[in-house]
Amino acid sequence: MIKIPIFLILLAAVLGFQGCNDFNQVTPPEESVDFGKGESFFNINNDSAFYYFNLVATTSSDSLEIASAYTYMGIIQYGAGDYFGSQESLLQSLKHLNEKKEDHFHCFFSTYNELGRTSERLKNYNAAIDYYDRALKFTNDGDYELIVLSNKAVAFEKKQAYAAAINIYNSIIDRATNSKKRYARILSNLARTKWLENSRYQPLPELWEALNIRREEKDSLGLNASFSHLSDFYARLHADSALIYATRLYGTARQLKSADDELEALKKIISLGSSAVKDEYFDRYLYLSDSIQTERNNAKNQFALIRYDAEKAKADNLVLQKENAEKKVRIIWQQVLLLITILLAAFGFIWYRRKKQQTIREHQLKTSQKVHDVVANGLYRLMAKVEHEQINQKDDLLDEMEVLYEKSRDISYDQMEALRPDYQESVSRLLKSFSSNDTKVWIIGNSKEFWDQLSLKMRTQLEHVLQELMINMKKHSKAKNVKIMFDVKQKGVVIDYNDDGIGMSPDINYGNGLKNTESRITEMNGRIIFDKTPAKGLNIQIYIPIE
Repeated sequence: MIKIPIFLILLAAVLGFQGCNDFNQVTPPEESVDFGKGESFFNINNDSAFYYFNLVATTSSDSLEIASAYTYMGIIQYGAGDYFGSQESLLQSLKHLNEKKEDHFHCFFSTYNELGRTSERLKNYNAAIDYYDRALKFTNDGDYELIVLSNKAVAFEKKQAYAAAINIYNSIIDRATNSKKRYARILSNLARTKWLENSRYQPLPELWEALNIRREEKDSLGLNASFSHLSDFYARLHADSALIYATRLYGTARQLKSADDELEALKKIISLGSSAVKDEYFDRYLYLSDSIQTERNNAKNQFALIRYDAEKAKADNLVLQKENAEKKVRIIWQQVLLLITILLAAFGFIWYRRKKQQTIREHQLKTSQKVHDVVANGLYRLMAKVEHEQINQKDDLLDEMEVLYEKSRDISYDQMEALRPDYQESVSRLLKSFSSNDTKVWIIGNSKEFWDQLSLKMRTQLEHVLQELMINMKKHSKAKNVKIMFDVKQKGVVIDYNDDGIGMSPDINYGNGLKNTESRITEMNGRIIFDKTPAKGLNIQIYIPIE
């Protein structure tokens, strides 16, 4: 089993504590190659690190290694400003941990502490405090406890529960004397919190003491905090002094290339300075603010793409090899063609039977829908895969054709459901089969809970509807991106389809496929809405009521 004490080292560094030398480093006894690559890229090329950790999370069989990978991913996302993504990854980590296994405790500690920091960034201070309390249950190490208790005090301070924060700082400050940097940090935070609680309190002696310690220790990050605290204190009394410390904070932040600290300094300078000073720094503030937001948005998109590519590669690797490929391909094609011929002949014979005209029409409609959905659409999907080189081997082609054959063979016996008991997986494979180098397909909310709301017949009908929409997209839309979202409402389920293609003309004549689609929705007492108003692309909403 793998151990990752480096999380604790990273937490100490991020939070401004003494650093790696404060903690015992233990080399993990075992770790996968991909996990080792992720660690080697961490804080050097975090895109590559995220890729390898995501690979571990989706392929490893070691629960602790999976949890550790998710925690690493959460730390990377936190550093890039993707706090919601970080929270999601950290919660995934907890799903793979076991409180009864002692070797999982260090990962529990790190994950809960990171969740506290993420919740704090999202201004959910009560949740942050709860996560810090949970983290404390998984460590007996005094240094680690100081990390979490200090974080918890900061959360109380931001919550404006100053008395609770002060109590924590007072309980740990004497334990921090073995590290000057750590002592200065707690001392400065304590003085600031006392002043916030009581504006008549004089925090300057402690603030200056902390500043001098940080200068002696050459603690640049700590100096930033001291400059910020002193600027805040003087802002109410001496604007000139406050401006001096804000300017020092700005200079140190520029040297450290700390965009967040620089942005904080610019806010202070603009609020404190003269009109000339404001004009001098305002353009830099706007540029930096936009730059940070753009960088964080790009990071979020990059993480999503890495996860999507990994999922797609995993799906592509599930194709199984079969023996006697050439013989089975010929047999399956012959049987498919023979079945189509028999079905067409049967439909023609039934069509001309006068005594049961109404029954014939209804039966023909249902059978026609099955042939269209199973045979015609299936063949089209198969040709699309070959065209976009998603099937490169004849063995792969054999597998796809064998599935099509089994589906086609059972049309007349109405046994299609037995072939796809797992509709979540079946629909996922169906939609992803339309993805290519030119078209990306994004799936959101396709869960077992969604399909459990529906009857067996409704599941089949909706799968056919989705297949028809995707085929129409492939044939006509020229879309680069397609997004399908599944959602469960109080009295029904909703599917939203969106693409960025050429859209749909308001006066378009529906073909058999779209007519069948509307017919299926009507049979389920549902409704389908085609939004033809967007300037680009097509939006379709499907609503199906449920009891």
